[in-house]
Amino acid sequence: MDFRFTAEQERFRAEIGDFLKKELTPEMRAEMMAHPEEGSFNKEFSKKLAKKGWIGIAWPKEYGGLGLGYIERLIYNEEMTYRQAPTAYHHTSERQMGPSIILHGTDWQKKEFLPKITQADICFCIGYTEPGAGSDLASLQTRAVEDGDDFVVNGQKIYTSGAHVSDWIWLATRTDTNAPKHKGISILLVDLKSPGITVRPLWTMAGGRFNEVYFDSLRVPKRNLVGEKNRGWYVLMANLDFERSGIERVTENLLVLQELVRYVNETKRNGRPLAQNPLVRQRLAELAIEFQAGRMLSYRVAWLQSKGVVPNYEASMAKAFGSELGQRVAHVGMQILGLYGQLGP
Repeated sequence: MDFRFTAEQERFRAEIGDFLKKELTPEMRAEMMAHPEEGSFNKEFSKKLAKKGWIGIAWPKEYGGLGLGYIERLIYNEEMTYRQAPTAYHHTSERQMGPSIILHGTDWQKKEFLPKITQADICFCIGYTEPGAGSDLASLQTRAVEDGDDFVVNGQKIYTSGAHVSDWIWLATRTDTNAPKHKGISILLVDLKSPGITVRPLWTMAGGRFNEVYFDSLRVPKRNLVGEKNRGWYVLMANLDFERSGIERVTENLLVLQELVRYVNETKRNGRPLAQNPLVRQRLAELAIEFQAGRMLSYRVAWLQSKGVVPNYEASMAKAFGSELGQRVAHVGMQILGLYGQLGP
């Protein structure tokens, strides 16, 4: 693995940084702070990125991408996350749905959906988790029954991020109730404006919004089936590999770590700056090392992708490390901040 970026890649990073310095105005940041859920779903900002060709950087040109590479995509994602750009409108669609359609979709699906994703005309949310199917996702019970040229869908999804501001939902359904639970699953592309869909808010203790999504005799055209009927588990797993392969979880933890470093340099306790406390210094140094380890795991995934390798367990390693790093950063932050750590911005 080459631990250096090329001169061209460094120029690309600088170009992204210059663009974001110009576009991320104080007014936009204030809106995101006041309304973190809706503020990050900024279609106008996504449209600007689409004009730059930055949505679908690593996709083949015939599908509307730039045809660059996964290292360039990693650089793009790292900069967007570090500078807190409002990319939520297109991010999930570009990261997961587009690559999944490229891998498993029909020619019609590629022509219909891929250009709309790269142009920020549509966005997807993910319909996986159910009240009785979380970690054991293969236990999902949302049903899809064939009826003429359609599937008729009944069931419920829960903890669905962005369903209230998305256009489509990538929906995992059960199409064979007699097959073993991993065998009878299918993936459908569902227009959220279709009759028979109800979206209800599900608020967290921290004020964030998830959603419950109900399907009541929803009709979905058969041409919206992704991959083979009853073999959706393989489509679903590949989709999750695309999700786990990003550097976003690691980079967003760096932002918190840097804020903690600033806090301990500016804050005194018992007449001494917190930054002089050996225990505080040790905890922050450990987190800084862990961030670099997580970054290298994510870089490794992008490097493997650039070599044409599908990083299955490597992507899972990067995702697990990034998620646990977030917990450790939060734990150390609470120890340093004390009761102040319970406050909002």
